[in-house]
Amino acid sequence: MPTVEIDARSGFCHGVVTAINKAEEELGRSPRPLYCLGDIVHNGDEVERLERAGLATITHADLSRLKGARVLLRAHGEPPSTYAKAAEMGIEIIDATCPVVLRLQQRIKATYIESLQHPESGLQIVIYGKAGHAEVNGLVGQTEGTAIVVEDVSQLDDRIDFTRPIALYSQTTKSLEGLAEMISAISNRMAPGVEFRSYDTICRQVANRVAHLREFAAAHDVVLFVAGAKSSNGKVLFNECRAVNDRTYLVSRASDFRPGWIAGAESIGICGATSTPRWLMEQVADAVKSII
Repeated sequence: MPTVEIDARSGFCHGVVTAINKAEEELGRSPRPLYCLGDIVHNGDEVERLERAGLATITHADLSRLKGARVLLRAHGEPPSTYAKAAEMGIEIIDATCPVVLRLQQRIKATYIESLQHPESGLQIVIYGKAGHAEVNGLVGQTEGTAIVVEDVSQLDDRIDFTRPIALYSQTTKSLEGLAEMISAISNRMAPGVEFRSYDTICRQVANRVAHLREFAAAHDVVLFVAGAKSSNGKVLFNECRAVNDRTYLVSRASDFRPGWIAGAESIGICGATSTPRWLMEQVADAVKSII
């Protein structure tokens, strides 16, 4: 009979676990409504589970109507403007910003203050990340919107002046390989004698999953990768698995599973993104076991 294995190292990262624990604690502490600014995690099933428990998801536009409310900030972090708006509205903030993200925000803010103190340097703060991503929005906010966001090397020539100093930071969930490529590309373009500083600000709990998942995918005949449609991390890790095992399939929930995928397979591996709850991977495993 085929074996079914759930990857023990897949699932929520520490930042997401902390945010969800805080949400559940606050829901149990007070009958007052609790709101979350954006999806607490990029997984629709987990968001729905917490909504049934009483956590309401809101947008930034909603803050203006929630005077005195309780609002949880998710692990991705927020720009200073969000805290200012909350203070203006008397909103009680439950801050679940991931400590790794928080430290990165503080470092970028310190560099921005340095650039204000020495405007003659013309220092450019560059963030390697996905434009519009919640974490990146929070990072750019530390520079009052002046940081330059680049998603890949192809954008460098249009967005950066290589005759001026550069300080490069990275979104915490980007790949180490991508950051190394970005550092190399910028270094090769810098004008002689112009300062270029780069900082490895990638979360190792996320980055170290890549090598592990590639090994996990290679060890199974078929891999079912469980991730929400909104998960950027999920897309990256799915593609890493698919690169070593072309019988890797992306599913958002157990109902997405197709029995034909596992035809002839002796081992089926189930893994997921940093935003994938363990219980969802277990549901997918149950769906597979019901077939075999």
